[in-house]
Amino acid sequence: MAAISNDWMIPLSQEFKKPYYKELYNKVAQEYNTTKVFPAPDDIFTAFHLTPLKDVKVVIIGQDPYHNDGQAHGLCFSVKPEVDIPPSLVNIYQELKEDLGCQIPNNGYLVKWAKQGVLLLNTVLTVRAHQANSHRGIGWEKFTDAVIEAVNKEDRPIVFLLWGRPAQMKKSMLNNPKHLILEAPHPSPLSAYRGFFGCKHFSQTNAFLKKNNLEPIDWQIENV
Repeated sequence: MAAISNDWMIPLSQEFKKPYYKELYNKVAQEYNTTKVFPAPDDIFTAFHLTPLKDVKVVIIGQDPYHNDGQAHGLCFSVKPEVDIPPSLVNIYQELKEDLGCQIPNNGYLVKWAKQGVLLLNTVLTVRAHQANSHRGIGWEKFTDAVIEAVNKEDRPIVFLLWGRPAQMKKSMLNNPKHLILEAPHPSPLSAYRGFFGCKHFSQTNAFLKKNNLEPIDWQIENV
């Protein structure tokens, strides 16, 4: 795992010392040594490398990484430029088009969002190849809960986008009145029509940021 070296280390350094994290580290290392695991070890903490805590404006919470070859690279919902756009992200792009008039790009590479302060956080950071949720319950949830708590404590306005039940279960941790919490069904094809389409979370996010004198997010992903 590529170590976290920026300001995330201030709130997270204690997590790395806890017994659960040692067990998690050993389990994940064993998995990488014995089976195929995504993302690549150096990509596990990509979300933290690209979006320092001081820069976080928006948090999008996903579940676990994509589990097919070449997809996952450490940002929830994002895939590498040459990979087909997954169905949930297709629906996210559709909502962006309806909400803000964004053009639908030819790729699903969301690094541009991360570099603007959108923390693209999965609650579980690794997965066995072709086995969704295979690393659920081994300790990642405790670690990412600590991440969410750290963002919640930030004394400035931040938007949390909670899509689907797993993300919405984190709502009880978010008690800072400065933050905006927006909830909708998950953008997957199974649930997007139940209220993700039409939620207008992207325009609401930008309106909230502008109201608080913060630069809005440029959500348009360019073609490659």
